[in-house]
Amino acid sequence: MDNEASALTARLNRINAWSLPMYLLGIIGMGYFFVFYDISDIGFAMTTVQTQFNLTGSEVLFVALSVGLIGYAVGSYVIGTLSDSYGRFNMMLITMLLTAIGSFGDALSTNMVTLSFWRFITGMGVGADLNLVSTYIGEFAPAASRGRISVITFLVGIMGQAVTPFIALSLVPVYYTGWRWLFVIGGVIAVIALLLRFELPESPRWLINNKKYDRAEAIISRMEVVAKKKNALLESQQASVETDFGRFPTSYLFRKPYSTRLAITISLWFFWYIGNYGFLGDAATLLSNAGYTVYSSIGFIAIGAIGYPVGALISIVLADKVERKYLIFVYTIIWIISMVLFGSLSSVAVIYAGTFLASLALGSYLQVAYSYTAEIFPTRARTSGFALSDGLGHIGGAVGALFLPVLVVSYSFFFGFTFIGVTGLIAGLIALLGPISTTKKLEDVSA
Repeated sequence: MDNEASALTARLNRINAWSLPMYLLGIIGMGYFFVFYDISDIGFAMTTVQTQFNLTGSEVLFVALSVGLIGYAVGSYVIGTLSDSYGRFNMMLITMLLTAIGSFGDALSTNMVTLSFWRFITGMGVGADLNLVSTYIGEFAPAASRGRISVITFLVGIMGQAVTPFIALSLVPVYYTGWRWLFVIGGVIAVIALLLRFELPESPRWLINNKKYDRAEAIISRMEVVAKKKNALLESQQASVETDFGRFPTSYLFRKPYSTRLAITISLWFFWYIGNYGFLGDAATLLSNAGYTVYSSIGFIAIGAIGYPVGALISIVLADKVERKYLIFVYTIIWIISMVLFGSLSSVAVIYAGTFLASLALGSYLQVAYSYTAEIFPTRARTSGFALSDGLGHIGGAVGALFLPVLVVSYSFFFGFTFIGVTGLIAGLIALLGPISTTKKLEDVSA
């Protein structure tokens, strides 16, 4: 065992409270805000882009979904793997740069080809950033409050998904170039997030794992000063460390127990994203096809989006009090209820209830599941493990968004949305097969 690595890890694990400036959580959350803004904006923009670019329904799905998801998976894996080798900090700058460039490119697109290209670039940044933020926060946060701190950051981010429908409602149906301004706003947010991220330190766990002990010691010392002021230093303790260095990060994931965990998380995200992307990508359009105006369709989603911060607030309270895999399961029960209500179209009030509960389930589920996915893999391959789980899981997103309209047309609105409710519940059942992680040290979870 490397004694210096063990000593530094033990010092890090003694810190029992968030011991960096609180504004750093806001900085990270700003980047997260853009990520969730971007996940939502394309669905609203395409209601007008389809007409202006004379696109068919299949072309709309290709631009709005397939290209972005391919970029998402590629970016998450490539940049995630690079972050396992070259550090979290550098790659978190690159992700925001890609998303800023991609968003401004989206706004300037003149046809399907150029929009597809820029959606791919944006997708690369978004996919990698979701991966890196969850990993980064988890590697700083103390074991006892890792879930809560992750969700606090997520709360800032999920507001992007909550406010996007309102921004879209004020731009897309009103102005001919409204959809372009929707993307410009996203680009500005990404530039601000990029500039702010230069304030962030590197992950001390990554530094220790890569034998950059002097830099790790400097960061940990600053954290200890803050922790002492908060009376948040635990008794000295031994710490296990990773000693198998130098391999390609992904290679670790095909050894037990990580191969089993990888299979669980890929399946979990695959089934979850079927409903996630089906609802986010198709709900407004399918409501419009069912006879509601574009304005009303977006309005249903916009009002219901209040559920996102409500869900995140619920998870802030519960994330470290209830084992995460059990929470994931409970949130998927809320999800299936929301889809049954929404799919029924029985009244305006029921549609609002369905969209609110769907947003609440998404706001509750996502960061808890992101945190869980990151923490069950070792530091040397944490972002690689997240990338494969989330990236391959996004195939389910493509399946959901492509086939939900088919199910609605072939059977009924109710059948289509109930189906994606069931796939979400399956994700919750799969989560129950995973390891226990809540309040455990990362080194113990990933052992």
